[in-house]
Amino acid sequence: MVKKVVLAGGGVLGVQIALMCAYTGHDTTFWLRSEGSIGRTQPKIDRYSAAIIGDLEYSRKLIGSPMAAYLYPKALFNSPAEITNEKIDENIAKAKKNFKELIHIELDMAKAFENADIVIEAMAEDPAAKEELFKKMQEFLPEKTILLTNSSTLLPSMLAESTGRPDRFCALHFANSIWRQNTAEVMGEPQTSPEVYKATVDFAREINMIPLELHKEQPGYILNSMLVPFLLSAGTLLAKGVSDVETIDKTWELGTGAPKGPFKIFDIVGLETAYNITIMQPEAQKEGTPLNKFAGILKEKIDKGEKGINSGKGFYDYSKK
Repeated sequence: MVKKVVLAGGGVLGVQIALMCAYTGHDTTFWLRSEGSIGRTQPKIDRYSAAIIGDLEYSRKLIGSPMAAYLYPKALFNSPAEITNEKIDENIAKAKKNFKELIHIELDMAKAFENADIVIEAMAEDPAAKEELFKKMQEFLPEKTILLTNSSTLLPSMLAESTGRPDRFCALHFANSIWRQNTAEVMGEPQTSPEVYKATVDFAREINMIPLELHKEQPGYILNSMLVPFLLSAGTLLAKGVSDVETIDKTWELGTGAPKGPFKIFDIVGLETAYNITIMQPEAQKEGTPLNKFAGILKEKIDKGEKGINSGKGFYDYSKK
């Protein structure tokens, strides 16, 4: 079993991954770049800790319900049959204890990576920044450490050489709200050793994820290969002036029964991540195209500090709720 996990990055998914590692009993450290990063990360730790405990409490409403199998937070229980008041009390106590005792924050890279079994990079989608980080990591990573990237769109082969350990490197990609949508897409690259790939699959199971194994590299993995075109099509509709944010979201929600439309998803993912994904599209780099205009809309909001739900405002205003 993996003992020590390090998260390089304290963004939305980085925090959720860390909390699930701690929830399942793994000693978990955030490596962050600065005191300012701590100030941005700690509120997310508090928020998502509360959300996980809140979902455990909500599970009481599912006791004896035929809908439990569909609605229960899948990474917090082994099965819907476990959902009893006693088990919920036990899991809440475990969550509170583990979040308090097993989550650490460290600014010193050498101390953070000391004796790490797994290091997960969860930074913004900026290839140059990721490569720079991996090069800095090289002198501090123990020989045994498996290095993973949670990149949403970049292939591991694009980053492998900068790690200095391509045979011990692969991608492990999570969906948002991972304690509910407990998927973990595992994607190696040609130099990833079979043993490291298998160990990554096993680690995903250890933190209560369902490993989804990719047999070859695919930009966007499985999930984002379907999700990103959907989100960008919504951005195109907005940029072309076809309709407004609320109406586009409402159309999707009413027409499909989905709980959230694309712009609500953008706010959850974060507009900085959305911008980085958008600007990587060839069409977004051509002046005057709808995707280029949508990238401009995102950049304008980011520059105003409207970065999504975690900043209190994105396409929607969360400060009044």
